[in-house]
Amino acid sequence: MKYLQLPDNKTRILPFYLAMEEYAARIVTPGNDLFFMWQVNPTVIFGRNQHVLREVNIDYCREHGIEVYRRKSGGGCVYADMSNVMFSYITCSDNVALTYSRYTGAVVGMLRQLGINASDNSRNDILIDGLKVSGNAFYHLPGRSIVHGTMLYDTDMRHMLHAITPSRHKLQAKGVDSVRSHITTLNRHTGLSLPQFMAHARQCLCSGTIELTLADVAQIKALSMPYLDRDFIFGNNPAGTHTFTVRDNQVGTIDISITLRHGTIHNINFAGDFFLIGDLDSELVNRLKGVQCSANQLAHALHDVRCQDIILNLTNEKLIKFITDNIHYERTT
Repeated sequence: MKYLQLPDNKTRILPFYLAMEEYAARIVTPGNDLFFMWQVNPTVIFGRNQHVLREVNIDYCREHGIEVYRRKSGGGCVYADMSNVMFSYITCSDNVALTYSRYTGAVVGMLRQLGINASDNSRNDILIDGLKVSGNAFYHLPGRSIVHGTMLYDTDMRHMLHAITPSRHKLQAKGVDSVRSHITTLNRHTGLSLPQFMAHARQCLCSGTIELTLADVAQIKALSMPYLDRDFIFGNNPAGTHTFTVRDNQVGTIDISITLRHGTIHNINFAGDFFLIGDLDSELVNRLKGVQCSANQLAHALHDVRCQDIILNLTNEKLIKFITDNIHYERTT
C-alpha cells in the first residue's frame, strides 16, 4: 500500500479530503492500494442518506464554529477535530466484504503492534477492549472502493456530545445510555503522542509514497466543489403519506418515507445511518415505484434484486417486512 502525500502541510476543509479520495481512485492501479491520513478543524460529517436536521445540532455548530458537511458514503454522523485523525483507503475492488476485511484487518494489526487489545465488528467499527475507537464507511466508484473513517486519538467530548444528536432509540438499541459510554480514545491505551501514532500507522500500513503536486491539488479543489453545494449538504428528504423508522442491529437505522396512491407506491425514499454499497435510486427506489404495497407484489418486484448488495445486511425479506409491518396495506384493503 502506497501513502498519498500532499506537497504541503496545510489543514484544509473536509470536502478537499473527500475529493482527494475520488482523485486517488482515478490513479490507483490493481495491486497498489493507496492510503492517507488527514485532520480538520472542528467538523461534523454525516452520511449520504441521513437527515441533517435530525442528526446534527445546527444551532450548536453555528454557535461554536463547527463546520457541517455531507459525504457520499453511507453510515452515521461523526465529529472530527485536530485532536483525532481520519484515515482514507482506496483500492481496486468491487467486493465490499473483502475491502472492509482487508482494511479493518490492517488497522487492527497496526494497533496490536502497540500492544493494544484491538478488534473489529460486524458494523465495520474498530474496537479497543470492546469500546469503539474508529467508525468506518464505504462507497465505490466504478471498479474502485473507498473506505474512510475516524481514529479517535482524543477529541473535544463536549462538542461531540452536543453537535451530534443521535436518537434515543438508536442508543438503546446499542445497549448504552450515552455516546460517552460506548467509545474510547486512543490516548487512554498508548503513551504515543498523536504525531508519533500517525508516524507508526504510516510505517506499519504503507511501503512507499506517491507525491502529489500543486497541479494535483488544483484538480482536487475542483473536484471538491459539489461537496460545498448547499443542496447537497442539506439535501431534500420529502415526506410521504407513510413515514416510519426501523432499527436493525445488522443494518442500522432506516427512515422510510412512502407516498401511496390507491395502494400503489408512487414514491419511496430511504434515509438513515445504513451503509450504502450499491446504487440506491436505480437499483431499489425506481424498482419499487408503481408497485402495489403488498408482500407478494414487493417480492415479485425485487425477485432479481439482492437488497444486501445495495444496503449492507438488508435482505429482501427484511425490507418487505419493514414496509408491510408499518403500512398494513394487505390487512386494510
